[in-house]
Amino acid sequence: MKSAKRSTLNRESLNPVPLIEEFLMDSHFIPEFAVLGHPNEGKSSVVSTLGEDDSVKISPTPGETVRCRVFPVRIDGEEIIQFTDTPGFQSPRQTLKWMEAYDGTEKSRLSTFRDAHKDNPDFRNECELFTPIERGAGIIFVVDGSRPVRKNDRMEMEILRLTGCPRMAIINSKGRDEEFLAAWKNEFRKSFNSVRVFNAHNANYAERISLLESLRAIDQDWQPALEKVISVFKRDWKNRNTTVAEIICDLLVKCLRHEAVRTYADETGEKVAKAQVQSTYQSEIVAIEKKAHSKIRRIFKQNIFQVELPPRSVINEPLFSRQTWQVLGLSRAQLAAAAAVSGGVIGAGLDLAASGLTFGVFTSIGGAIGAGSAYFFGEQMAKAKIIGIRLGGYRVSVGPNKNVNFPYVLIDRALICYAYVINWAHGRRDYPNTGSLSIVDPDEKAGFASGWSSRERKICQFFLKAIRKGDDLQAEDFRERMIGVLLEVMEKISGSSARII
Repeated sequence: MKSAKRSTLNRESLNPVPLIEEFLMDSHFIPEFAVLGHPNEGKSSVVSTLGEDDSVKISPTPGETVRCRVFPVRIDGEEIIQFTDTPGFQSPRQTLKWMEAYDGTEKSRLSTFRDAHKDNPDFRNECELFTPIERGAGIIFVVDGSRPVRKNDRMEMEILRLTGCPRMAIINSKGRDEEFLAAWKNEFRKSFNSVRVFNAHNANYAERISLLESLRAIDQDWQPALEKVISVFKRDWKNRNTTVAEIICDLLVKCLRHEAVRTYADETGEKVAKAQVQSTYQSEIVAIEKKAHSKIRRIFKQNIFQVELPPRSVINEPLFSRQTWQVLGLSRAQLAAAAAVSGGVIGAGLDLAASGLTFGVFTSIGGAIGAGSAYFFGEQMAKAKIIGIRLGGYRVSVGPNKNVNFPYVLIDRALICYAYVINWAHGRRDYPNTGSLSIVDPDEKAGFASGWSSRERKICQFFLKAIRKGDDLQAEDFRERMIGVLLEVMEKISGSSARII
C-alpha cells in the first residue's frame, strides 16, 4: 500500500501526524454523500463548502446542474470522502406515485425506476440523481429555509425516505429570516435521521466539522469510517495551521533581512538615487508579503475563485500607508517594552520606508518614554547608505529594516489574511461590505499582536532579535516558540466569530 505523503517539516515537535495510513489499513470504504434537493436551493454551495472546492459551478439560474458530478476530498493525496452534486427534482409527484405503487423488492426499487424511465425526458433528473443513491451513497437533502414548506417538498422527502438510505436534512439558511425554521424542522423529523441548520455561504471550519460529526450518527454502519474521516480532517487542520505559522516566520526572516541595492554613475543626484532605491525597497517588501499571503490562500484551497478581499479592509491598504500603521502593530507602551528587549529602533523618521510620511504614532513616542527618548530617535526605519565604488559612481542601499513595529504590522496583516481565508466558505461568491475603517488612537490597536500577553510578545521579540543579529541557531530555537504563539492565536481566530478588520 502506498504510504501517505508527509509534510516537509522535520522538527520533532511539529511533525504532522501521518493522516491517511491508519485510515486505509482498516478499510478501503470511501463514504459518499449525494447532495439532493429542489433546483436553486443551494445544493452546489453545500457541496463546494463541505468539499472545500471552489471549482464547483454555482449559478442563480435554476436547473444549471443536469448531471451528477463527484467531488472527492483528498488529504495527503489520498481520497477520504466524496460529495456528489446532483440535479434538482424534476417530476416529484409522478416519481412518488410510481414508487408507492412499486411492488418489487426494496433493493431493486431505484434500478427498476431508472430502467423504466431512462428514455423519458420528463424523468431525466430523477434518473440521474438516483444514480449515486443506487450505488450506496448517503443522502444530504438541502432546502432553502427562507421560504415555507411546499407540497413538492413533502413529496421529495417521502421519495428519499422510501430509498431506505442514511439521510440528513440541511436547512440552508441563506439569511436571518427564521419565520419558517420550526416548520421545516417538524417536517424533517418525520423522514430524516438528522436535521441541521447550515449556511453554506458563511460556514467556517468548525461548523463544517460539526456537520460531519452529525453525519456520523445517521447510520451505525457508517460510524467507524466517518469517525476516521473526522479525525483526519481535524489533524489536517492542525497541520495546515502549522504550515501557516511557518510561512509567517519565513516572511519575517525575509523582510527583516531584506536590503535593496543599486549602483549609480556620478551624474545621478543623491536625492534622486535615494528615492529610487527607497521605491525599490518598498516594492520588493510588498512582493514578499504578497507571495506569503498567496501561499496561505492555497493552503486552504482558495485556488480558483480569486476575488479581491473586501476593499474597505485594512488588508487592502498599502503596507506602508498611514492607516495601516495606525490600525495595526503595537501600542506606544508595547513598542517601548519591545524595543527594550530587542535593542531595536522605533524611529521618528519614516521617510525612506514610508514615502515621506511621518506618523503621529511615532513622533509622539519620545515624550511618552521620557529619559529614554534619545534612544528611539535619530535613525530611519530603513536607512539609506551611500558607498563610493572603485571605478567611479556610488552604491545606494536601503535596509535592513530596524523599526520595532514593522514585524508586528507584518504579523497582523498575515493573521488578518488567514482569518479571512478560513472564514470564507468555498460556496460563497461575493464579499460582504465590512464598513469603513476609522483611524484609531495609537494605544487602541485593532490587530492581533497588540492583544498578546507580555510572554507572547517577549517570545516574538527574542525571535525577531535573533533574526536581525543573523544568529540562525538562536533564531531556530525561538522559531519553535514563535510557532507555538502563532498556533495559539490561530486557534482563537478559528474558534471565534470576531469582526475581521
